[in-house]
Amino acid sequence: MTLPAATAERLRGAVLEGLLGTPKRLPSAYLYDTAGSALFESICELPEYYLTRAETEILQRHAPDMARRIGAGALLVEPGCGSGEKACMLLQHLREPVGFVPIEISTSALEGARRLLRERFPALPVHALQADFTASFTLPEVAAASRPVFFFPGSTLGNFDPANALSLLRRWRAMGSGALVGVDLRKDPDTLVAAYDDARGVTAAFNLNLLERINREFGADFDPGSFAHEAIWNATESRIEMHLRSRHAQTVRVDGQRLEFRAGETIHTENSYKYTVQGFADLARHAGWTLSGHWTDSGGRFAEYFLEP
Repeated sequence: MTLPAATAERLRGAVLEGLLGTPKRLPSAYLYDTAGSALFESICELPEYYLTRAETEILQRHAPDMARRIGAGALLVEPGCGSGEKACMLLQHLREPVGFVPIEISTSALEGARRLLRERFPALPVHALQADFTASFTLPEVAAASRPVFFFPGSTLGNFDPANALSLLRRWRAMGSGALVGVDLRKDPDTLVAAYDDARGVTAAFNLNLLERINREFGADFDPGSFAHEAIWNATESRIEMHLRSRHAQTVRVDGQRLEFRAGETIHTENSYKYTVQGFADLARHAGWTLSGHWTDSGGRFAEYFLEP
């Protein structure tokens, strides 16, 4: 995966700072190299990972109503677009969209989304933007004369702590005329933990791939077999936490620096916050948005929200 130089340097700094800190942590964005992205696509097909199926059901049933609320002449902007498949489900119902702006940090993912959209909607202008959407970015010039509407499916917002989620929504409020956001809902802990610790071990491989990436990019000597994947429900924070737990006391070298791990010490790799409907409505309101409508799947597991200024 080729990253813009500034993004690569920022991630590198975050990795070293996180591993040298207490407690140790790594940025979740680092999970998604080429191998990690492929593993995540496999996770989305697992029986335990209900999120993708639930959101797909919502889009299949309610995309016409979502499109009606968005209105004609919108420029659809998708930060972290991935494959672009979900955007296709919405775009087929939009009235006279002026274009689509997929945003991805990964060159290969961005090119894949661009190809898919051009194949499905050959007349639709696609303005691909390689950027880290968690930082400030500038939309293409076409947006100046358009109505940008942000599309943020997949419960990606849950990877941000509430303060950073609020900051993200505020930035989009300043840039756009609407936002359609997918959010996972709070539910029983057994279902939540299983979604992030599947029986086949695909999520474990996804998490452990972080160590392989750090070995490759930082000249580190992590032994992935000396760490165990762990998913924990933190009820106080209303989030699933992913960790890599050291199986024994060990020493690891990263970028020429020596790291000591106690037996049982963890590297915190990702959070996935779960919301109530009212909880997310309150967050959106504090960011300057008005909740105009929301839809859930038939099992009440997942929700899609439409926000207006």
